[in-house]
Amino acid sequence: MALKAIIQKLGSEENTPCVTISLNTHRTYPDNEMDKILLKNLLKEAEERVVYEFGVKAVAELLRKIATLRSEIDLYQYHNLDSLHIFLSNDTREIVKLPWATPKNRVQISQTFAVSPLIKAYSRNTPYLVMLLSQGGVHLYEALNDGIIQEIKNNDFPFPENTLNIFFPEKKSDSQYTDDLIRGYFNKIDKALVKVFNETNLNCVVVCTIDNYGLLMQVADRPSAYSGYVKVDYNNKAPHQIARQTWELMKILQLQEKMEAISEVKEAVAQGKVQTDLQEIYQSAIDGRGDLLIVQQDYVQPVMMKDERTFDFIEDSSTPGAIDDITNNIAWNVLDKKGRAVFMTQNEIEDLGKIVLKTRF
Repeated sequence: MALKAIIQKLGSEENTPCVTISLNTHRTYPDNEMDKILLKNLLKEAEERVVYEFGVKAVAELLRKIATLRSEIDLYQYHNLDSLHIFLSNDTREIVKLPWATPKNRVQISQTFAVSPLIKAYSRNTPYLVMLLSQGGVHLYEALNDGIIQEIKNNDFPFPENTLNIFFPEKKSDSQYTDDLIRGYFNKIDKALVKVFNETNLNCVVVCTIDNYGLLMQVADRPSAYSGYVKVDYNNKAPHQIARQTWELMKILQLQEKMEAISEVKEAVAQGKVQTDLQEIYQSAIDGRGDLLIVQQDYVQPVMMKDERTFDFIEDSSTPGAIDDITNNIAWNVLDKKGRAVFMTQNEIEDLGKIVLKTRF
C-alpha cells in the first residue's frame, strides 16, 4: 500500500486503543543491533500500558500482534531507514520505515494513531515509484528520496518472466518479430503500472537498459506517468542500491519543479490568488482551495486549536492537546485535496516568506 493510502487509512481510524510506536533506527551494522533492543523495550512498554489501562480481554487481538512483533524483531534490523513506525489496534497492524528521523522514541496510546511523522515524510520528501524492468521479471517499489519504503505487491506485481512464446520458429532470428513480442510484454506491464499510478499519483523511474526503455515508451499508454530511466547495473540491483541511483535523477527533476513553482506563485500574486497569513492558509487548505503550497523546510509552528478552523500560536510543542507543527496538517490537506506541496531551503524560497499558498480561486 502506498504511503498516501496508509496515511488516509490510519488517519481515519478510531479505536480503543490505537497504539503508535516510533523509534529512530540505523541503516548499517553494528548500529542497527541497538534498534532491536530499543524496539523490544518499546513493545514491552506498550504491552504493559495496554494491559494496565484496558485489561486483557478487550485487547486480546492487539496483545497478540504485539507478541508476534516481539518474535519478529530480527526482521526489522535489515534495510532500516532512519525511523520505524508501528501502528497497532485490534483491527490494524501497519509498519512503516521512513528516511526521516522522529523527534522522540516513544509509545503513544490514544483513540487515534499518531500519523504526523508519516505526514511530514510524505509532504517534505519526494515519494515516487521505482520499476526494475527486465524480460526476466519486473518488480515495482515505492521509494522516498534515496530509500525504498516497500515493494508493491498486487495482482500484477511482481510481474512474471517474459516467456517469449514464439509461435513461428522460423522467425526466431527476425529481430522485428521478437521486438514485437517484447513490446507486447511491456505493454501489459505498462497497463499494470498505470493502474498503480492512478491509485497513488506517483510517477515512476524505470531501472533498465536503454533499449528496453525505448521499447516501453513505444507502447506506453500514459508516458507522463514516467519520470525517466536510469541504466541498470546488474551487479548492484538490490532495492537499496537502485534507490540511490534513481534518487540522483529525482533530485534533478525536483530542482526543476521548485524553480517552476516559484515562478508560478509569483505570477499568481497579480491575480490575487496568493496567501501568506498562516490562519488563512490553513482555512483554504481544509476547504480544498489550496493549489500550490511552498514552505521553507525548516519552518515549524506549534499551535493550539480554538475550534475546527482557528488556532492560537504557542511556543511549546509538547503542550497537552497541541498540534506540534500546523504546517504538516496544511501540507497534508493540500496534497489530499489534489493540490501540490513543495518544501524549499531559505535560499531557494527567496523573498516569498516562510510559507505561501497559491489558491485555486
